[in-house]
Amino acid sequence: MKMANADEVFKIGKKLEKMISSNTADHGSTADLLKALQDMPMNLDVLQKTRIGMTVNNIRKASTKDENITLAKSLIKSWKKLLPADGPTSNSNSKGSSKKDSKNSEKNGRDVDTSEGENSNSNSQLEKPATATTSVSDVGDPVRMKCRELIITALKPNGGDFETKYTPEEVGPLLEEAIFQEFKNTDMKYKNRVRSRIANLKDSKNPRLRENVLLGLITPQKLAKMTAEEMASDEMKHLRAKYTKEAIDDHQMAKSGGTVTDLFKCGKCRKTNCTYNQVQTRSADEPMTTFVLCNECGNRWKFC
Repeated sequence: MKMANADEVFKIGKKLEKMISSNTADHGSTADLLKALQDMPMNLDVLQKTRIGMTVNNIRKASTKDENITLAKSLIKSWKKLLPADGPTSNSNSKGSSKKDSKNSEKNGRDVDTSEGENSNSNSQLEKPATATTSVSDVGDPVRMKCRELIITALKPNGGDFETKYTPEEVGPLLEEAIFQEFKNTDMKYKNRVRSRIANLKDSKNPRLRENVLLGLITPQKLAKMTAEEMASDEMKHLRAKYTKEAIDDHQMAKSGGTVTDLFKCGKCRKTNCTYNQVQTRSADEPMTTFVLCNECGNRWKFC
């Protein structure tokens, strides 16, 4: 049995999403699509690229047929096993450890991160700063406290309950701490950095950034320093690359494919060092259109 192909999974996901939006989740083909997913051995990379887990979970909520609900639950259960096993422990264990940590914090006169013991092994991908404090209420600075609350809100998923490795309450304070450690104050640079992280995490067109952070694939320390280009969605990165290539191609065509002449004068720099190309943009019986490039200042114009 071959490994699941991202394109095939993506196509199935699109069909399921269309059923949800058109209120036809109980259609007979829904079960066939879910069974097709069962026959595809899944891996974590495909799950992250296609976000099929959230789509299947939405089908489970939208469908009223027992067969569809059972199939969806079975898929989600099997896919959850693909997540790394060294994430936070169950809620019951967390509550127990929280009480112990609370007592220790009172003795030591400081707050202790309740997830520190759980994620302190060498395999953990959350790298905590030495001075990190992860409680929203223990910073002592109202600006930092508000920023932590906003970051935590931005990290919360906008629908679906697909299991993540870390919670927003764990990651948010670490992200704010990393930003603060870089600037050492809460001036405008600090605030602008926080705003940009929040805007990108809340971007509905780029849900994978938030998912990768909560799965531990992107650490808070890395996210704190990522550029806008690095945080952009795959679609936006592809679009930027496309526009860059087109601009380079246009420039190279003008430089290599055109004819150098001094018959035209640039309207900006008033020089006559130009290159022109003639292109048939209208019907065959119409004259060709002349495009001119100034080799001095880069100005372009159309000569009629």
